[in-house]
Amino acid sequence: MAANTITSIKPDGQEKRHGRLNQRHVQAALEALHRDGIVAVKDVVDGDAIDTLNARMVRDTRILVDRGDEGPFNYNLGNLQQSPPYEVVSFHPSIFFNPIAAQLTSAFLGGRPTLSFISSNAAVRAEHGQPVHCDADFDHPQIPFAAVVNVGLVDMEPANGSTEVWLGSHRGTTVADQEGAHGERASGRILEGLLAARRRVSPPLQPTFKKGSILIRDLRLWHAGMPNRTDEVRIMLAMIHFAPWYRQRMALLLPEALRGPVMAQQAQGVDVAATFTTDPIDHLNAGYGNSFDLGQEQ
Repeated sequence: MAANTITSIKPDGQEKRHGRLNQRHVQAALEALHRDGIVAVKDVVDGDAIDTLNARMVRDTRILVDRGDEGPFNYNLGNLQQSPPYEVVSFHPSIFFNPIAAQLTSAFLGGRPTLSFISSNAAVRAEHGQPVHCDADFDHPQIPFAAVVNVGLVDMEPANGSTEVWLGSHRGTTVADQEGAHGERASGRILEGLLAARRRVSPPLQPTFKKGSILIRDLRLWHAGMPNRTDEVRIMLAMIHFAPWYRQRMALLLPEALRGPVMAQQAQGVDVAATFTTDPIDHLNAGYGNSFDLGQEQ
């Protein structure tokens, strides 16, 4: 049976200084991930780094919103999929290579994971949210194979569109539970009859989390981007860590200037699948939605 609230781990000062949770906290986090499909860890991301990145990305969000129907929206115009700028000044390891996140995803996925996806969900003022969906909109394994590491760039709460999650919905879910095939703009939507049945067992939650927290969720968990009813842009970063055995096909395209920082962070517990280039990278025209292939090689 899933819990009725998201488990939150609060590391002590020593854990934060060393970037390692103690054994009891690791156990509690793993129990939550396997039971509920999600866990939160409080106050482990550098606040100044978050503010720097948020200011930069909000400017980009306004540009993308102005594109209207031509923008990188997912399901509706209020939820944009936005790439961060790949600039040394804003690519802070506490955000993108958080050691506690890597510790937990390594334990959850059975070994050193591979990071090959970085994006974000930017919620702007809207009246409607996303349909409940699963990001694994393909024939996926029935064991944990990928974990999403979310970092909110502001406090996340129902008023500004914190993500609705359906605890425990990752267990036993298959692509047959969905409508909208991979390749369609609105794929992965959970069938209405299944939502009604799941609601009776474990109704969805829309949590509140302070800036500086990380959320780790099983990629298979049902969730939905909710409407932001404020005038403040709400950006939540998403990094996907894949199990070491998972035959994932993606690689990040990063500027050569980040090669050194990225290679340095690989020693902290996560491999990075990346191609480095000296050519300009137009992050405002990055891929979104089904342009990413999260499936594995056959």
